[in-house]
Amino acid sequence: MFRKRFLSACMTLYSLFLFSSSVIAEVNSVFISSTLDPNAIIITEVDVIFIYDAETASNLPDTKSAWYSNKRQFTRNSGNKIDIVNIFIPQGFDSEMTSLPARRADALKVVVYAYHDDSKAAPRDITDTANVLVEIDPFGIRVSSRDPIGN
Repeated sequence: MFRKRFLSACMTLYSLFLFSSSVIAEVNSVFISSTLDPNAIIITEVDVIFIYDAETASNLPDTKSAWYSNKRQFTRNSGNKIDIVNIFIPQGFDSEMTSLPARRADALKVVVYAYHDDSKAAPRDITDTANVLVEIDPFGIRVSSRDPIGN
């Protein structure tokens, strides 16, 4: 009897410890670079979404097409559970470091959508990347870290 109660109490404490520690986003900067022909008159829209709620994160659209076609409804339903950084990049140019939300470290998840990407492209999860590089090329977008390898 004591053993069952003890194990039950241990599991409860473990669960509280496990689920009470929040995931903290590491995103400190986002830099966007376009390698497309600067003479092309095309502008790419890039959305960086900071999500602060687990339910909202689970309801995130799973493709670029679904995001951009339902963006207004999703943002309306999400209210203050998300922050969106919306950037427009002319082809062949780089962005400055984008301004990020003050509460970015509290985000449970951070993702990137780019309008230039394939319609079925999934959002890129950048939650664990401190200094993000988004590169726009003729084939879509690539997301990587700007940090040197080994740091």
